[in-house]
Amino acid sequence: MSVAGFQIDESRGGGAILRLTGDWTTVGLGQDAQALTSQLSGRKITDVDVSDLGRFDTAGALLILQATDADLPETAWKARPEAGRIYAMVEKLERESADPPKRPDAFTRTFAKIGQGVYDIAGEIILSMAFLGRLITASGSALRHPGDIRWPAWFSQAERAGLDAMPIIAVTNFFIGAVIAFLGANLLTQFGAGVFTVQLVAVATLRELAVLITAILLAGRSASSFAAEIGSMRMNQEVDAMQVMGVNPFQALVIPRLAAMLAMMPLLTFVGILSGLFGGMLVTWSQLSYGPAFFIQRMSDDPMMSTHLMVGMVKAPVFAIVIAAIGCRQGMAVAGDVESLGRRVTAAVVQAIFAIILLDAVFALIFLELNL
Repeated sequence: MSVAGFQIDESRGGGAILRLTGDWTTVGLGQDAQALTSQLSGRKITDVDVSDLGRFDTAGALLILQATDADLPETAWKARPEAGRIYAMVEKLERESADPPKRPDAFTRTFAKIGQGVYDIAGEIILSMAFLGRLITASGSALRHPGDIRWPAWFSQAERAGLDAMPIIAVTNFFIGAVIAFLGANLLTQFGAGVFTVQLVAVATLRELAVLITAILLAGRSASSFAAEIGSMRMNQEVDAMQVMGVNPFQALVIPRLAAMLAMMPLLTFVGILSGLFGGMLVTWSQLSYGPAFFIQRMSDDPMMSTHLMVGMVKAPVFAIVIAAIGCRQGMAVAGDVESLGRRVTAAVVQAIFAIILLDAVFALIFLELNL
């Protein structure tokens, strides 16, 4: 292998004759060949001598093209037509290649990102509405044909999404009730109204905290589980296999999880209420010396306690539908890669918690207008 070289001779017409020697290849190009651009600066090439040219590839063609700015006579490669074809191919590709797009300024990028976010939100809403329509259709079909219901899947999901979550829900609500009682005892005692700590714990637990904490825990536990399970099946093409075999994926995957959440959410909410009241009762007993009998009597004497319990329990089925629907919706939207699965699982948890808090605020306004 010989190193690429060149020589520039003056022609009679005032131009320059370019003589190429050696191997103009990726390996053969050296520092001398790299200096071709500076040597040809301001000169017009009238002829090219390739009689001593060795091997030739696209790297050498690109270097010559950039140095001469494609200003070569038509007879340049007459002695080496195969080198001429390589040069013509590189020249065509270089001419057709577009310049890299100019990076927009920061102001434009900011508004473009905002616009993309709005577009994504609108697309997510449309896809969610489409999923809701399919979910309603599948639910109606399950009610019309109860013989097609897969009861083992229903009971299995109820156990995993409901009964297995009972310990963590009970413990969390216990401590929430205890914290509310501590705050109430500390603040109300300063005004000589420590006895109202019982009403504070009861109202907060029955009306808001028990159902809200239970729903948030299930959003983090069950919604992510639903999205991960269905998403993994999507990645492994098991959902496609179900459709090929004539099995409706909504009937097999979505409806059992929705039914399990509908059945278990009120039960878990009630467990959370009992745990929260128990935690508050222990704190009032230890801090204010109000025994369990007094705690229960104060709750019984308040005629609004049944209303507060009803308000809290009414929210449970709605939250259950939201948690199951969002988890299954994100699972069905998983693509074929692990990154998509991770994004969808995260989206399931975030959207479920956001929807729960939003709906809780809506319920608060509704019950306020109804004087409940």
